[in-house]
Amino acid sequence: MRRVITYLPAGTSEETIVGFVMLAHDERHLRRKLLHLDDGDMVMLDMKQPVLLAHGDLLLMDDGNAIEVRASAEKLFEIRPRDRLHLVELAWHIGNRHLPAQIEEDRILILRDHVIREMLIVLGADVAEVTEHFQPMRGAYHGHDGGHSSHNHDHA
Repeated sequence: MRRVITYLPAGTSEETIVGFVMLAHDERHLRRKLLHLDDGDMVMLDMKQPVLLAHGDLLLMDDGNAIEVRASAEKLFEIRPRDRLHLVELAWHIGNRHLPAQIEEDRILILRDHVIREMLIVLGADVAEVTEHFQPMRGAYHGHDGGHSSHNHDHA
């Protein structure tokens, strides 16, 4: 079985790509995993340290070829603020709830959660359902759980 020996960030190399693997955002934080490629073939990813892969990254195999990582389309909420200050306020509320979020210059993307949607609407955001690639920001203390927190205290 072919093995992935390292990876390269998107756009940093022009290796020969022989296939791709589709992974959702919570499937792209890996150290060791059997990956199922688009053509039905399998390769073993076995890194020394966990890696957080992004759409377009290349997995380099021991045979010299590369596999492209592609982010699966996911059901998200697109959050549009009134202005930049409002975007910061909305990002604060989302972060205060420890939700994975992709923060861009003029919008925020989060996984669909109808309770959070209602909160954001009350805060004045325009919220729409979209299906897109999702690359949430890495947290300062991100762990193997994809950024979800299990601690118990109140954020009053």
